Amino acid sequence: MDLKRHYHTSPPIFDGKSMVLILGTFPSVRSREANFFYHHPQNRFWKVIAKLTGSAEPKTIEQKRKLLLDNRIAVWDVVHSCRLKASSDSSIRDVVPNDLSVILDHAPIEKIFANGNKAYELYMRYSFEKTKRPITRLPSTSPANARWSLERLLEDWKVVLAPDTYN
Repeated sequence: MDLKRHYHTSPPIFDGKSMVLILGTFPSVRSREANFFYHHPQNRFWKVIAKLTGSAEPKTIEQKRKLLLDNRIAVWDVVHSCRLKASSDSSIRDVVPNDLSVILDHAPIEKIFANGNKAYELYMRYSFEKTKRPITRLPSTSPANARWSLERLLEDWKVVLAPDTYN
């Protein structure tokens, strides 16, 4: 399978107050086109974060960025570049990971979460050895994970905003 190499062009979202880091795998086609995270309209990431924080669901990129930063959440992806077919995480090959120290050295991150199994697997394979930080696997908000209802996602994702449970 000869897959085209794609590069992550969206900078991480974080600031000096970010306590939680949520890592995805690599941007979908829609997210790459918009140069922003979780841009596919069927991805439930923004619905989940809005409901967890008691906020209105953000519509614009600026509203999304503000929602994250206001709630001390950082977002990025494990993969900087790779070969893949369309938006298929299962087709990811020849990974070059992002340098997570860009965030971890500049924000008081207390907990790292993986948005889905593939993000968890890629972090453990390419990033854990460098960061030495544990990661918690959460169910994917992707439309490909249709068997998880929004309510079920919310139940598992509520740990994201529970700093009292952090080590």
